[in-house]
Amino acid sequence: MELSKVSSFIRSYIADDEGHLGEIYAEAVEQQVPVIRKETRELLKTQLLLLKPANILEIGTAVGYSSLYMTKWIPEGSHITTIEISDERIKKAKQNIASMGKEQQITILEGDAAQVLKTLSDNTYDFIFVDAAKGQYICYLPDVLRVATDGALIFSDNILQDGDVLESHFTVEKRNRTIHDRMREYIYALCNEKCLETSILSVADGVALSVYKQK
Repeated sequence: MELSKVSSFIRSYIADDEGHLGEIYAEAVEQQVPVIRKETRELLKTQLLLLKPANILEIGTAVGYSSLYMTKWIPEGSHITTIEISDERIKKAKQNIASMGKEQQITILEGDAAQVLKTLSDNTYDFIFVDAAKGQYICYLPDVLRVATDGALIFSDNILQDGDVLESHFTVEKRNRTIHDRMREYIYALCNEKCLETSILSVADGVALSVYKQK
């Protein structure tokens, strides 16, 4: 069975966002801003409902859609800290967050995630959503583990890179080889770190669910 047919079938059962959140998503797709795919969004929803996290860290704000979506499924007193480097996207994310009255629940940290992560406190976040520059995931990992609480879920999106990560290094376009190699290194680390229990799922463009257990 073709995977594209499976994906199409699954998406046919996923309802679109209602109201302003749906408008934010549609605008992001139209402007080719990378936003979470619908199948991944549904998986994210169920994990949030199951875990009821109090402190969420998102790496990769884009225009704020994922953060806003997550506020629908977390306890009222929960807080989201999200990191973004693009000035243009930060401006748009702030507008979107304000338009939905979520300024108190979502905090944007501006700058390179690799540097911003180093400023965050140890053992703080019980849910970490990684959805930024794919070639940097492996660089983020040491600090992601440092700021995670015992039992935290690390939700890594787009780990299959539209299938590129399955290919040999030499069959991937030269401009994508560094990202390819680093993503493979990241997946290996998730599956071999003694402090992590990881499941790799072929949802949309690939998801890794990793539970962090402190040593």
